[in-house]
Amino acid sequence: MAAVAAAGGRGPAPVERWNPPDCGDLDMRIARDGTWFYGGTPIGRQALVRLFASVLTREGERFVLKTPAEKVGIRVDDAPFLAVDMAREEGETGATLVFRTNLDDLVRCGEGHDLRFAPGETPGEVIPYLHVRRGLEARLTRAVFMELAEAGEVRSVEGQPMFGVASAGRFYPMMPAAQLEVS
Repeated sequence: MAAVAAAGGRGPAPVERWNPPDCGDLDMRIARDGTWFYGGTPIGRQALVRLFASVLTREGERFVLKTPAEKVGIRVDDAPFLAVDMAREEGETGATLVFRTNLDDLVRCGEGHDLRFAPGETPGEVIPYLHVRRGLEARLTRAVFMELAEAGEVRSVEGQPMFGVASAGRFYPMMPAAQLEVS
């Protein structure tokens, strides 16, 4: 992750300042595995994917690519990003979890970049997401989620024991502690 931090980069565009006309939808899709498609064909150039991601935002339930001149809707199967790596930074307020996305964004979990755990299809299953920016989330890969779960602990939340993780002085409950499987 140090190489990503050293690489720098311009980061996302200031799309919140732009109010272009809506030009409809584009045949572009982000698959659940993070692959970007245009016209049904995977976009192979990572630099082009990063460019599109820099102008990606969310308006309600709709995902749009927004430039000063136009905005177009695209489809997103699950979340537009994947969290593919995790590290811990020790600081004055305790540990902060730092995630790297599949597009090399670094996101420090904490206020404004919160974790959430959605219910899965089977009882007790949770699907982890991290807020990246502008209503856009990264779904944690299975390996990263397993690493996150290893860092979990039980704390009382509103009088109920909850299993979750702490980052930047906040606690993110995953599930009631009673639902943990006993090995």
